[in-house]
Amino acid sequence: MPTTTTTGPIASPSAWPAKQVFMLSACFLVLGLAIGYFFLGNKIISTPKLAAVPATSLPVHGPSMGAHPVPTMDQMKQMAAVQTSALVEKLRTDPNNPKLLIQVAAIYKSAHQFKEASDYFAKALKIDPKNVSARTEMASCLYYSGDVDDALAQLQQSLKYNPTDANSLFNLGLIKWKGKSDSAGAIAAWQQLLKTNPNLDRKPIVEQMIAEAKAGDKPAN
Repeated sequence: MPTTTTTGPIASPSAWPAKQVFMLSACFLVLGLAIGYFFLGNKIISTPKLAAVPATSLPVHGPSMGAHPVPTMDQMKQMAAVQTSALVEKLRTDPNNPKLLIQVAAIYKSAHQFKEASDYFAKALKIDPKNVSARTEMASCLYYSGDVDDALAQLQQSLKYNPTDANSLFNLGLIKWKGKSDSAGAIAAWQQLLKTNPNLDRKPIVEQMIAEAKAGDKPAN
């Protein structure tokens, strides 16, 4: 895995070309560096796949990945709108239903609409503030939107509710490392993760990332 750190908040994904978004997403997933996705997966919040929109309503533009054309950000936004429409309608009569709010947020997250996703996660957390998994997902959306400080604050809040939460500890370390160039802070979070979760199935990967964070702090010869 590369050891280059990010020197500041990432740019908002909505401003990235579609090809870059998908290439970065694929890279993150392969390396195990996707905030929120690394540990969360389907264990905490099952992020639904976007429903297919009729091809006639979504003309294909832009590059292709293999046999599948890459949708543009506008197309992804449209797909998310289609997928969330029924849920949003339910929220009109049941606006304080955290389950519905989280479902909408998860769809927006899967479509890389991170601002919208974080807004819905925030609404759910006003109703159920102790939902650590939702707060951790929200933190990942904030990070992808470029709000590193608020992402870290949300993870710290998650850890107040559950100091041993593996998702929060892992993501806290990763954001400190990649978003703040804080290798020491990242290492401390990951060491706490391993200490409080001795049976962690991804322990070798976390240990490898600790080693890379330490190596990045060594002065060049």
